Amino acid sequence: MRQAVCDPSLDLGARLKRVRMQAGISQRELARRAGVTNAAISLIESNQSSPSVASLKKVLEGIPMSLSDFFALEAPEPSQVFFRASDLLPLAQGAVSFRQVGDARKHNLQILHEHYAPGADTGRSMLQHESDEGGVVIQGEIELTVGDQRQILRKGDAYLFDSRTPHRFRNLSEEECIIVSACVPPYL
Repeated sequence: MRQAVCDPSLDLGARLKRVRMQAGISQRELARRAGVTNAAISLIESNQSSPSVASLKKVLEGIPMSLSDFFALEAPEPSQVFFRASDLLPLAQGAVSFRQVGDARKHNLQILHEHYAPGADTGRSMLQHESDEGGVVIQGEIELTVGDQRQILRKGDAYLFDSRTPHRFRNLSEEECIIVSACVPPYL
């Protein structure tokens, strides 16, 4: 468990407990399905631990539920074409934050505005999911590892890869990194 992934005003623990109970799953069963300890689930639900994005996603897969569904707020109208910065849906906040354009459940495309604080990363566990993803670094730099390839990408550099290949994002610099990315089909 690493960086906090949600808005401090959101009671992540209560939300996870409510979702788990609505699915009719015990803490022990969710822990088994997610491959974590029962204590880990208990600590999250009691807000004594803030999971990383990767850890929370792993736990939610045991329900099953996407991060997007878990953090879903009032969704914009399906006909909405333009989005102000305040319209973007926060999926994760903290050292690594993701804000989504529109409701990815209604499209086969997920567009994210990503922020990585200095020293932030997506977690020690490599990410892997059934998607293709790409993005452009808008500010700063990011170390991207995809399989056995590793590269530092700077402002204007881009990436595109099959997300089934294990991957990880790390900001090793002293400057915030901002990325605009897309994922098909939606991942979070």
